Formats: sequence, C-alpha cells, structure tokens
Amino acid sequence: MPELHDFLHDTSAADLPDEALALGRRWLLDLLGVAAGGSRTSLSRIIRNHAAEHFAAGSKGAIMLMDGRRVSPAGAALAGGMTIDSLDGHDGHKLTKGHVGCGLLPALLAISQAEGLTDDREFLASLVLGYEIGTRAGIALHRTASDYHTSGAWIAVAAAALAARLLGLDRVRTRHAIGIAEYHGPRSQMMRCIDHPTMLKDGSGWGAMAGVSAGYLAADGFTGAPAITVEGEDTADLWSDLGQRWRIAEQYFKPWPICRWAQPPVQAALNLRAEHGLTSEQVERVEIVTFHQSRRLATRDPVTTEEAQYSTAYPTAVALARGRVDPVDIAGDSFADPEIRRLAALMTITESEDYSTAFPHRRIADLRLFMRDGRVWPRARPRRPAIPRRRCRWPCCARNTGPMLCLSWARRGLPNLNRPWTGWGMAAERHGSSA
Repeated sequence: MPELHDFLHDTSAADLPDEALALGRRWLLDLLGVAAGGSRTSLSRIIRNHAAEHFAAGSKGAIMLMDGRRVSPAGAALAGGMTIDSLDGHDGHKLTKGHVGCGLLPALLAISQAEGLTDDREFLASLVLGYEIGTRAGIALHRTASDYHTSGAWIAVAAAALAARLLGLDRVRTRHAIGIAEYHGPRSQMMRCIDHPTMLKDGSGWGAMAGVSAGYLAADGFTGAPAITVEGEDTADLWSDLGQRWRIAEQYFKPWPICRWAQPPVQAALNLRAEHGLTSEQVERVEIVTFHQSRRLATRDPVTTEEAQYSTAYPTAVALARGRVDPVDIAGDSFADPEIRRLAALMTITESEDYSTAFPHRRIADLRLFMRDGRVWPRARPRRPAIPRRRCRWPCCARNTGPMLCLSWARRGLPNLNRPWTGWGMAAERHGSSA
C-alpha cells in the first residue's frame, strides 16, 4: 500500500489545505463539546471506572478524556470513545452510515500523550489524516461486507494508522498495524443496537481501543497484514485519491444529540411549529413517512438515554412539545413528561420505498399534523438540510455541550493551534486533575 503509507507518514500540517485544517478545528471543538456532555451519562461513568480498574497504565499512560485518571493508552482510547459516543451529537458521514471522529480523537489523544508529543499543528494534521483514512475504510467495508457493521470497525483502522504515524513505524509494521486493527476491530451488528438500544452504541470506543492496541502490537513485531478493505482490488479506487479528495469536508454536524436518521422529522416538526405558531396541545395525531432505517428506531417510551437517542417518535414529540431537542430532553425527568408521551404514542410511522432506496445518499422524511380543530397541515419535508454537511456556525457546534468547557471556546474561538502545546488540561478538565 505505497500510496497510503506515503500519505500517512509524509504529510505534515504544511501540506494540508487551509480548508481541511479549518474543518479539523471545528470537528475538534464539536467532539470535545460532545465529550463534555457525554461525561455526565451513566455509560461514560461506567466505562471510565472500568478502564481505571482494568486498564492500568504500564510504562506508558494517558489521562482519560473528561476524567483525569491515568490509564493505559488503549484504556484511555476506549473510555474516551465511548464517552463521546454516549451522546449522539457528534459528526458523521452519510456513506459510512456512521462516524469517525468519536473514536479517532480519543485514540489520537491517548497515543500523543503516551509518547510525549505536544506539537499542536501536527496533532491537528493527524486528526485530519485520520478522517481521510477512517471515512474511506468505512465506505470500503460497506462495499465489501453484506452485514451493516458499527463504526468501531473502521475507527479501528484509522486509529491504528495514526498509531503507526505517531510511533514512526516503517512500511512493513504500518501494514501490520492496519491489518491487526481490521481483524480485531468490532464488526458489531449495528441494526441489533437500533432494534434494542443499549450502552453498546456504535462500537466506537472498542474500535479506538483495538486500533491503539494494534499500533503498539505492530511496533513490538506482532503481525496481521493484509487489511483487505485497504489493499483489495475492489476498494482500490477509494484509496487512489488520497491527498486529492478531502473526505473531511463531507462530514456532517448534528444539530441535535440523537441518531441522524431521526433528524429529518424533527426538523420538519420544528419548521411547522415555528412558521405557524403551533403548540403541541393543538395536535391530535402525527403521521411520519420515512425510510426503513428510521422506522426501525421504534422506541416510543424510553426509559434510558440510549433508547431516547435511538428513536424517531420520541425526539419528534420533544420537538413539537418543547420547540427543541437538547441533552436535557433525552434524559431523566423528560421521559415522564405527559405531553411528550402522548405525542409519541399517537404517532403513525410508515416506510416509503422511494425514501428507503434513496438512503444512505439522502435521508428523507415527511411529516403531517392532524389538529384537534380539524385542520391538517400538509406533509412538511424540511426545506433546508436537517444536517449541514460543510459549514456550521460555532453555536451549532456547541449546542450539545451545555455550560461546559467548549462554550467558552465557541465564543472566543479555538485555542491557538499554531504553537506548540505542552499541556493536556482538556483531558483532566472535568475533575481538575493533571497528569
């Protein structure tokens, strides 16, 4: 894999387009904000305690994101990836039908700290390269495998590639690192977790852990090549444009911390509510026409945040009742709100063959409101994209953070990424700890 090896090891921040670096900064802000919000979930608490207990640091260690405790690099990647994934507000890519950044960033943080690397510009360059590799690996997996696997599968490949870059592995060991990660990465059944939402989520933390482990294993001489999604002839076209087509520009931001598939009807509900001055009490029933995967988000009365995030009816009901879908709305006392429960229970959700055929290139949903006074608001498809792909204002990126560290960054702009950075304060921000 000469092209990938050269791209991975020879590309510096100076070689990257300004747009790619700017997008890397925005993705970094968004991911840290979601991590801050996700650190309040039970999922994050459990996995961070698990990592502290079972992934002790050896000669090299890293601080867990939003925690402060020192664990092994693989453990820090595991805990950080699952913390970000615990709040479904992070970036994604339509053709991967999943995510890259949520596992990539914690893996990059863990290895950088374990190896004592502090150059911000090269850190940012590595983040951008990780998006390029992870996105292509995800598209390649969907092309070559019949089952729909979780994001952890291609996050593992991207994390291993970055480990090879940061550890300075030669061509042979880089190839083995990527092959180990592809083999050990969690090819989990995504639709199982859609049908039965639990803390497993998208496998992102496990993929980050597998990728970091693969890098260190290869450095020690462990073998595992080839990675067939990287080296196979049937995926060669995906890798041939490295450094020419920047897949980081194809990622999308999420306005709301819920599954991407549920967001079009939420946008339609908010549009109708705002444009016509509607209140939820006026609504007698709701009809949604959507694509197959969105219909499978079938939970109507969630009892956990995982069930609320993997639902089409519940967040649409929240949007109608409250005119928003914020982190507080997908947790805790909101589940008992009688108006939200009423609206979710009376929704009819059906599948359109045309909309299902358009997936994943397009996510389409229609919404119709039947009012108590007999009026019927016609089907309302969002007139603007529910999830902006290329550009996002800072308040959009920071929406999911709450009153946490990244809101101040969103107002002031990101910290200076043009100078060496010797601190890892954001890893310890939550508990006020240091390495």
